[in-house]
Amino acid sequence: MSPVLQLFQHRLDDGQTVALEAAQRVVYSVGRNEATFSSGPIVLAADDHGGHLLRWELSADAELDSQLSAALSLDGNGTYLMRCDRVELPAGGTAYLHTHRGPGIRCLVEGRFRVQSDGLGQTVECFGAWFENGSDPVEAHAVSDGTAAFVRVMVLPADLKGRSSIRYVRDSDRDKPKPQRYQVFVDEPIEL
Repeated sequence: MSPVLQLFQHRLDDGQTVALEAAQRVVYSVGRNEATFSSGPIVLAADDHGGHLLRWELSADAELDSQLSAALSLDGNGTYLMRCDRVELPAGGTAYLHTHRGPGIRCLVEGRFRVQSDGLGQTVECFGAWFENGSDPVEAHAVSDGTAAFVRVMVLPADLKGRSSIRYVRDSDRDKPKPQRYQVFVDEPIEL
């Protein structure tokens, strides 16, 4: 059985809480620009930076109230990383044609983005989400007037702890200056 990665959005008012059972998950606070990993039961609540939270969770089945879910096709021995990071591109910036060593779900938290894969393109608006399986080449462009940024959670081979997962498809792109900036929040070993 393939594990399912899901993305949920929570917009909690003061005093409102959401109790969650144990699961391997990452919760990102939009207001704080911080993420945490947990595997036990937790209670989500608003804080002094607001109650807009993004939650990625691994489970056996997709839930109807998720914003996006995807069954993951993983190769390996069952030991992986759950990585959460933020990627920023300046206006007009390009993430050159690339793949990753694992699948993941991205959520745009600032600006607009154009994502192209397998000849198909989509423009993603703020707080829109998309899935990348890791093996299909993807090229992305910031199409907003200012910075475009997304937060993503990927499931990667454990040997990538602290190392980049990106692989450029075209040799000519490997040595070009890369306009994107990365901020890693979580690089947590997990077992599937």
